[in-house]
Amino acid sequence: MRLLVVGGGGREHALCWTFRRENPDADLFCAPGNPGTAELATNLPIPADDLDRIADAADMHGVDLTVVGPEVPLARGLADRLRAEGRAVFGPGAAAAQIEASKAFAKDVMASAGIPTAASRTFQALGPALAYVDRHAEPLVVKASGLAAGKGAVVCATRAEAASAVRSMLGDRAFGAAGTTVVIEDFLVGEEISVLAVTDGRDVELLPVSQDHKRLLEGDAGPNTGGMGAYSPVAVATPAVLERARREVLEPALVELRRRGAPFTGVLYAGLMVDAAGTPWVVEFNCRLGDPETQVVLPVLSGGFTESLWHVALGEQVSPIARHSDRCSVTTVLASRGYPDRPESGAEIELPSTLPDGVTIFHAGTARDADGRLTVKGGRVLNVTAVAPSFAEAQRLSRHVAEAVRFEGKIYRRDIGWREAERVAR
Repeated sequence: MRLLVVGGGGREHALCWTFRRENPDADLFCAPGNPGTAELATNLPIPADDLDRIADAADMHGVDLTVVGPEVPLARGLADRLRAEGRAVFGPGAAAAQIEASKAFAKDVMASAGIPTAASRTFQALGPALAYVDRHAEPLVVKASGLAAGKGAVVCATRAEAASAVRSMLGDRAFGAAGTTVVIEDFLVGEEISVLAVTDGRDVELLPVSQDHKRLLEGDAGPNTGGMGAYSPVAVATPAVLERARREVLEPALVELRRRGAPFTGVLYAGLMVDAAGTPWVVEFNCRLGDPETQVVLPVLSGGFTESLWHVALGEQVSPIARHSDRCSVTTVLASRGYPDRPESGAEIELPSTLPDGVTIFHAGTARDADGRLTVKGGRVLNVTAVAPSFAEAQRLSRHVAEAVRFEGKIYRRDIGWREAERVAR
């Protein structure tokens, strides 16, 4: 098999790592990739959103299966382009990808399908949005409707904070085109989980559930980021909760998207808030594997991932994916100084010479300089994933190796999985 992974972050490194583990003899390509994927695949120096060159590369290298990691090329129609050329591709078309690319569209889909989600209003003009905020109960949430690299949702404790967020998006264009439409919604109370469902458009195969840590600082303080770490499994994601998520969220969304002529195949990511009664409320939908959720989930799979994606790409029924039921996983993200607003780059990275069993370091924002030294390139730099028989051991190993990585300005959280640690301690 000849496989092409589109993207260049930690998620794509984890995908390449999984494909290589399941298919040791496959020809593997990654566009554009990073220094981590270069150890597993042939990197192609093509931006993930350059649809023409990606399509040409798939043709040139005789690619059998293309797996698209990021949301931007999906929203721009890369999967449509490849399918039109007769190629097997895993990922939704542009119409279905609007479930992530437009929060306003997602809210409309949920309203039509009767999916539980926070009450909301959508605005494009500053005045009406501010007037709505002025009479809204506190706290509340302001979201840029478009793609904002995971940073477009602002949880506001007060109306003043919400008004400031609205002015930033609609007035100052802080998120550019992504913020020309904003969604203002009620604040949901509960515990958030990430449910990733591989789907052929009708049936779903759930991957292990994880919990992401969006805030920059320990104790869930500081600004929202693309994600500072994750862990799996999550105790709150009981079989009953997951059955409700399947029945009340995932399947109705797929039915509604089919009804709209936008059938969804790929990974449907549901960010859910589970309340005290066990009801899963949708915080957001994504049209692809999460980041850093992918880095924490894929290492606990035991087989069948490539095969399942292959079946979906061929238009066949999704097949089962096996997992290690006796393993826990924790991923700690190492970011550069200034992240998320003004991340610094260029610092040299020193990795540990050896890693403990069960620990993998996935590259995200790294590069090689002219002398071959590993350096910081982006805001989220590395992901340290540890898999162990217990949550406490996985957390300890991930934190230990995160401490051992060296680069100037390193930022990371030492409390990834703190809610689970409290549950284990009780």
